[in-house]
Amino acid sequence: MFKVADESAFVIQRFQLAELLERLAENLPNASQKAQQRLAAMELINDLGPLRTVTVGTLLGLMEKTAREWAKEGVLRIEIHDPRMLIDPLSVHNVFHLVEELRAAGQKRGLLASVTRRLAAAALLESKNPQGSLGLVRQGQGEIARRRPSPRGQTYPVRDESSD
Repeated sequence: MFKVADESAFVIQRFQLAELLERLAENLPNASQKAQQRLAAMELINDLGPLRTVTVGTLLGLMEKTAREWAKEGVLRIEIHDPRMLIDPLSVHNVFHLVEELRAAGQKRGLLASVTRRLAAAALLESKNPQGSLGLVRQGQGEIARRRPSPRGQTYPVRDESSD
């Protein structure tokens, strides 16, 4: 069994290797080869198994407490709850890319809200019926990924005020 520091170093090394495979895939001329290379990168990450929140925090440049909160908010998929919270490595990989893009654009604060919006937009785009999904949103139906408290303790859906 790994010590936490050794495990984190191993996971970081695997993520770096997967990132290299993804960058190399971008330069491949054949779409099939690109897909195979990306699949190999995802398998490399998935083979790590569930990740400790301390390792996730290190990968994302967050405190462990913040990584736990992101998981509780649904940004990171919790694979195992007890006896300790363990996070799905593929969800960490997706969030890693989003956080990297946001930080490269100069964003330092409000990362959770920005990542949540981007994940919701990506899910909408990947939907088999995006128009139907938008229709449900307009009608106030569908699944709400996250709620925020109102001043009176009630909850209401989070809205993206920038689209108003």
